[in-house]
Amino acid sequence: MNEFNLDRLVRENIRRMTPYSSARHEFTGMASVYLDANENAFGSPLPDNYNRYPDPLQHNLKEKISAVKGIPAQHIFLGNGSDEAIDLLFRIFCEPGKDNVIIFPPTYGMYEVCAEVNNVSVKKVPLTPAFQIDLEALEAAVDENSKLIFVCSPNNPTGNSIHRPDIELLLNNFEGLVVVDEAYINYARQKTMIPELTEYPNLVILQTLSKAWGLAGLRLGMAFASNPVTELMNRVKYPYNINTATQRLAEEALTRISSVNNWTQTTVREREELAAALVSLPFITTVYPSDANFLLVKMVNARTIYAYLAEAGIIVRDRSTVILCDDCLRITIGTPDENRQLLEALKKYSA
Repeated sequence: MNEFNLDRLVRENIRRMTPYSSARHEFTGMASVYLDANENAFGSPLPDNYNRYPDPLQHNLKEKISAVKGIPAQHIFLGNGSDEAIDLLFRIFCEPGKDNVIIFPPTYGMYEVCAEVNNVSVKKVPLTPAFQIDLEALEAAVDENSKLIFVCSPNNPTGNSIHRPDIELLLNNFEGLVVVDEAYINYARQKTMIPELTEYPNLVILQTLSKAWGLAGLRLGMAFASNPVTELMNRVKYPYNINTATQRLAEEALTRISSVNNWTQTTVREREELAAALVSLPFITTVYPSDANFLLVKMVNARTIYAYLAEAGIIVRDRSTVILCDDCLRITIGTPDENRQLLEALKKYSA
């Protein structure tokens, strides 16, 4: 493995910056009178002391996540969705107008959006027809200004996991950061790469509470990385990026793991049953194997079928214009009743 030098990757202005120090950063003990943050001392129209600013580093919530994920709290960064973590990685490590990142389309669209916002060029190395990394094409794309490689696994919109040996090959040879987005890992046969953080200082893992945990409305994303990387992310983030309500509700949700496990098992079972049922329809040409809570389905006249389903009040995602996804719809796994309604509508279409 190449010797990894994090300091070489960090933008000079980030190294020099003095981070904003909030009142809650400067004092973390217990007190009876708080006159430091210009808050409304009389309270708020809501209960539970919402007149006070939230913990800027989310200590209690990180400790609960630490217990669930089996990783020390100092290796955890919490963001307003995973998108905040993605954006911070660009701002910390990519010099605008100079550096580049590498993505493997078709993949999650926010990598490219964040690059455009930060004026960072994107090198696209399309996946193979089997939806795996084209290692030869990747080797040709990497240059001295390549700072980040984004690997979505399980991948969105294809649903498959990227081969673990290929990811490890990147980690062992790439001199920048390898960002593995595991938003759908709860549904996958392949295990999380969190245990590999001790071996790879250039590994960043993204996860979320929006999918299996059912907390999309809270917008809480997680990044797991070496302590130097999470410290940089905490320096650059906005001071109070996770509000008090989100922190409290997430802490409560993390005590209900059994519910999440039950939903996940049901979703995986429904995924397999829905895939088998879709294959039997005459206009379905391929149902791609999935490790996520959705299926990528190739069919005849996907756009027409998308419009037909929308007219019936069933909304799926049209991916037919995306590379390698010609005539494909992405279908989220719903409840058993929602999946039944989908199948009934599609059977009527084929009748």
